[in-house]
Amino acid sequence: MIQFYQKRDFGQLISDTFQFFKEHGKNYFKNYLALNGTLLLLLVVLYVVVYKSIFAQIFSGNTEGQSYYFEQYFQENAGIMIILGLLFLLLGLTCVFLIYTFPVLYLKRLTETGDKNITTNQLLGDFKKHIWKFIKFVLGMFFIMLPITGILMTISFFLMFIIIGFFLLLLLFPTLFNVVNFTLFHYFNTNCGFFASLKYGFISQFKYSNKRLKTPFWKYWGSNVIMFFIVQIASSIILIIPMVLMGVSVLTVPQKNGAEAMGNFFSSGLGILFFIFYAISILCTFVLMNLNYVNAGLMYYDSRLDLHRKEDFTEIESIGLHEI
Repeated sequence: MIQFYQKRDFGQLISDTFQFFKEHGKNYFKNYLALNGTLLLLLVVLYVVVYKSIFAQIFSGNTEGQSYYFEQYFQENAGIMIILGLLFLLLGLTCVFLIYTFPVLYLKRLTETGDKNITTNQLLGDFKKHIWKFIKFVLGMFFIMLPITGILMTISFFLMFIIIGFFLLLLLFPTLFNVVNFTLFHYFNTNCGFFASLKYGFISQFKYSNKRLKTPFWKYWGSNVIMFFIVQIASSIILIIPMVLMGVSVLTVPQKNGAEAMGNFFSSGLGILFFIFYAISILCTFVLMNLNYVNAGLMYYDSRLDLHRKEDFTEIESIGLHEI
């Protein structure tokens, strides 16, 4: 059985992520789909409806020389577009809350109780208890992490002229992703406030509380990169189908120009099929991103050296009780 609070090397972070889903995947995804499935489907359906209309207008609206046709379309359908936009925003925020906090709260309950049969009602109770914490977390990310990320990104882009910027960006994205995840895990798993959790999120990327141990930065960074790579490869395989459909349609049907060809494609049955496959790809990405979140959880538990010994003593005591 997988032990959460323990020190792991790079290989163990990867293998134990898959081991987690081997042991707990059935219960994990049953709850994940029960809580998020309907919202995700609604979000994707709304996405298909909105973007199909937008793309169809972009590529077919101006084929006859009406330079303001696209603007006119929005003016004539302003009410519907505003309603769809608000629905998109509301569903999106709700999905972000449920999807992003689900792995944190699931792992928290699992590590605290050891219960392998976690129920949806238990998780709903956890969501209700932590909703205000999550709101404060989002506000903190927006007003603190977003400006910091913007500054670092700007510096990296300018440094691209001397090539080093590419390497900085490659280091930056996974590291910031880990900082955000560690902050959320620490914020939900301790009594620390947001700023103390954010501080822990940064410091824990570069050193353990035991200064004699070498930096965990490279194994955290590498583990994150590998998981992102796996998710992107799996999602891209699904995207191949709609891209082939679009390419075949545009290249084999004679049209006056490229814009007309794309407009006719997005207005056709193949265009609908394109967005359906694209929507499936988005759904798969949401589901597969759980690999990243659980992996981040294992990295966080790796960093909590203060709880490793406590977990070891608990395990020894349980072994002794079984022997008696």
